[in-house]
Amino acid sequence: MTDRMRKVNSVVREAVAEIVEELKDPRLGFVTVTGVDTAPNLRHAVVWYSVLGPPEQRQATQQALDAAAPRISHAVGREIRMKYTPKLTFRLDESIERGARISQLIHELEDSEE
Repeated sequence: MTDRMRKVNSVVREAVAEIVEELKDPRLGFVTVTGVDTAPNLRHAVVWYSVLGPPEQRQATQQALDAAAPRISHAVGREIRMKYTPKLTFRLDESIERGARISQLIHELEDSEE
């Protein structure tokens, strides 16, 4: 990945995080934007996010973000000067949960060895 694309991803991530924070949809849980992968042609971007809560909350948050994606994309276009405003696709980042689960398993192993 080039430095330019890293910078684009970072700027888009910050803008999306600010916009999502301002959304008033009751379906949204506690959302954290963890990353953005923008296509080299700048036409599409995958926004990775994590959300706290049960699976129902994650599903409701996904629906809320999918519904708000055009508005968020439009707001990103107003905030950031780019040749194209990327079409946003939201995907759940499960790496945080996997890390927590691995940590839990390690602690369980340590406890069983004692």
